[in-house]
Amino acid sequence: MKLLHIDSSALGVHSVSRQLSADIVAELRRHAPGLDVTYRDLAAQPLPHWAPVADASDPAAMLGSQMLEEFLAAETIVIGAPMYNFGISSQLKAWIDRILVAGKTFRYTASGPVGLAGAKRVIVASSRGGYYGQDTAGAAMDFQEPYLRTAFGFIGIGAIEFVRAEGVAMSDEHKVAALKAARSSIATLVAEAA
Repeated sequence: MKLLHIDSSALGVHSVSRQLSADIVAELRRHAPGLDVTYRDLAAQPLPHWAPVADASDPAAMLGSQMLEEFLAAETIVIGAPMYNFGISSQLKAWIDRILVAGKTFRYTASGPVGLAGAKRVIVASSRGGYYGQDTAGAAMDFQEPYLRTAFGFIGIGAIEFVRAEGVAMSDEHKVAALKAARSSIATLVAEAA
């Protein structure tokens, strides 16, 4: 089985989403020791933002093709996605721009777009400084999770799983509690799919 592990936080070792995405991958490896993992750090090696390219030999086009091939080859995708200013990081957006490709991951039909990547499992390790969950006062400001659900849903992946750590910037105690709660959900999430 092939897994694509994406990190997009600029915070390096201080990143909560990186810690959680690593924990998710470790738990998946525990259940599937032969797991073939490809790792991509979008902050350490950022992609150029999408722009039209002259031809397929252009370095940006070749890099985009590589991102798409990695995505298409993976059965499971684990994404570390911190919330930045109510949405996702620009690094993650640049990657998503490489995998939402007409004719590859979706196609247009007379009845509307049809996703072509539906057989994949996507697990998002989401970290948020405040509280933006459904039943919070900040819910209306959450453009992170709805965007990810929309983008992956557009290419046919409807069941996206989230491991969330919220309130990590409120205090050290909140951060510890949020990490503990998120980590406790990982084993359950992986076991349910095994």
